[in-house]
This record gives sequence, structure tokens and C-alpha cells, in this order.
Amino acid sequence: MPQLDPLLLRMMENSASDLHVVVGQKPKYRIHGEIHEIDDWPVLDEQAAGKCLFELITEAQRDRFLEQHDFDFAYGIGDEARYRCNYFFQRTGYGSVFRIIPSKIATIDDLKLPPVLKHLAELRSGLVLVTGPTGSGKSTTLAAIIDHINRTQRRHIVTIEDPIEFVHKNNKSMITHREIGEHTESFAASLRAVTRQDADVVLVGEMRDLETISLAMSAAAMGVLVYGTLHTNSAAKTIDRIIDVFPAEQQEQTRTVLSESLKAIVAQQLLRKKTGGRIAVNEILVGSSAVANIIRENKIESLINIIQSGKSQGMIAMDDALDKLLKANMIDVEDAYMKAIDKRRFEHYLHPELAGN
Repeated sequence: MPQLDPLLLRMMENSASDLHVVVGQKPKYRIHGEIHEIDDWPVLDEQAAGKCLFELITEAQRDRFLEQHDFDFAYGIGDEARYRCNYFFQRTGYGSVFRIIPSKIATIDDLKLPPVLKHLAELRSGLVLVTGPTGSGKSTTLAAIIDHINRTQRRHIVTIEDPIEFVHKNNKSMITHREIGEHTESFAASLRAVTRQDADVVLVGEMRDLETISLAMSAAAMGVLVYGTLHTNSAAKTIDRIIDVFPAEQQEQTRTVLSESLKAIVAQQLLRKKTGGRIAVNEILVGSSAVANIIRENKIESLINIIQSGKSQGMIAMDDALDKLLKANMIDVEDAYMKAIDKRRFEHYLHPELAGN
């Protein structure tokens, strides 16, 4: 058994989301958002860390890592657990992070996500973006949406990931999992093929460049339901990020295409709960003719008004979602303040003695 396997398996017992293995340090777990040293392991020198890390990959993968200095892959321990892994080089030598992928795919209800996400799983075409910083649970939310489709609809779902994270078993739908580097050359190459593969639904693990974003919007405009991710923390910033990826001379056309294809943006952040564990907080924008006009006319600053007036459609602003959890005494004031878009709105919680002054 590889040396790291027991440490990886213990993650579930310790409610750890990540394992960090770095030269010159003891291994560390991330538990409920905080880093904790693993006391019963020694500080790892380069030889010891290399031995642990290279046991988990093939010789070809090792060569690729040593050549490129960064390497992503998925690792499974039988049927017990699965991990998303990143190997990298840093100042003291090798470094690595292992993110646990739950073996059971949580449902939208399990995750206590807004019910409107079920509606977003029942769309027939268009672009749905789940956004947020690294570690905000985007993959878990998308897996829950794909699971809802798989359990309730007869469709062909293609997932394009780097690496494959959640593995869905065929239920009512048929699932095709594709991994970058193993089954397809790139996100863009795989997106070009989806119409020939008779795909109804496509999950794009990361929309990281102009070509991928352009092809995702084109597929959505042609009648495919496309789910994608971006590292943005609000609906407004997501739209700006997509438009800004394109050269200035293409931005007007891009606004038109995006206005026609965008069905929803779910911006997500993960906060610690007062009672332990973590909870997802979502800003939700649902596409409409008013949203389309705002995108076309480049009046993104007006988007917040659409969100605030669209509560009956399941829309909610990030700060409103944070305020709701604060009033329910589920999260700390400091955490809400740090995640807030308009921090001034939460200052009276931090300094109640100044309220009304």
C-alpha cells in the first residue's frame, strides 16, 4: 500500500477537505477551512516527500511532472475514496495538494442549495455558470445539478474535466466522462466535438481561455445545455470577465451572443458554520429579457437591481444571502464581512455601538 493511502483515508474521519504534502514540513489537513498539522508524521525531506508522491503516479506521469513542474490528476483508493491531486514545485522542493471527492454525490437538497437550482437542471439549452474562488464548492454544486438531471431525465450528458472528479453512474441519463490529456486534447477540442456526439448537456470543468468560452457560448446558442465555471465572485464580475477575455473589436458581438445564451449565473462562496462544518452562500441571477438588454447595452451596474427585484424567480444578491445567514445566527459576522461585496453594509454588525451614529 502506498505510504500516503492511510493519511488520505483518514481525511474522512477528520472531516478534512484537503491534504497538503510539502518538502520541509509535516503533512497538513485543511479542516473546516483551517490548516492543521498532522502530529504523528515527521517533517518530510525531499527524498521522503518524493517517495510518497511518486508511488501514486506512473513513470510517464512522473516524467511529465518533472518536465512541466505542475501536474493535475485524479487518484482513487479502490471503491473507498477518490481525490483530485495537484503536484507542483515550490521553494523547498516538491509540493502537493489532495482534495477529497466524496464517493456519494450529494443532492441539491442534501447541500441545502436554493431550490431554483432544480429549475436550472431542467433547462433544455443555454449557458449556466457556477462561479467562485478555488475551494468554494463549485464542483460539488455542479455534480448535484448533473445528478438531478441523471435521476430525472433521459439525456446524454458529456463532462469535460481536468481531471475527472465526480464519477456519475448511468441512471435515466447516459453519462460520458472525458478527461483532458487522457481522452481529449483540450477543453476547446472536446467542445468542438459535442454536437457530433449527440450531447444534450455538457459540463465544462473550467472555462479558462477565449477559445473555450467562445465555443461554450456557441454550443449553448445551438441548443446544448452547457454548464461551466469561472473564478469570479458575483454575477456582474462574471459577465465582465467573459466580455473582457475577447479583443475590443469582438466585444460588442460577444455581448450579443452572451445575452442570447446566458440562462443563469450562480456565484458561490463557502463559509464556516457556527455549529461546525461549512455552508455554501449563493448569489443567483436568472436570465431574462431585462438581463439580456443589460448585457447588450453594457449596463452591468444595473444588474443588482434586476437581482433584487427577481426574488420570485429565485434570484438573490450575495450580500442579501449573507445577511440572511447572519440573521439566522448560522455564520460569524467577521466571515460575512470578509465575503461581502458591499462591506459597508455589514459594518454595523462588527461595531454595533456605532449603529445609528
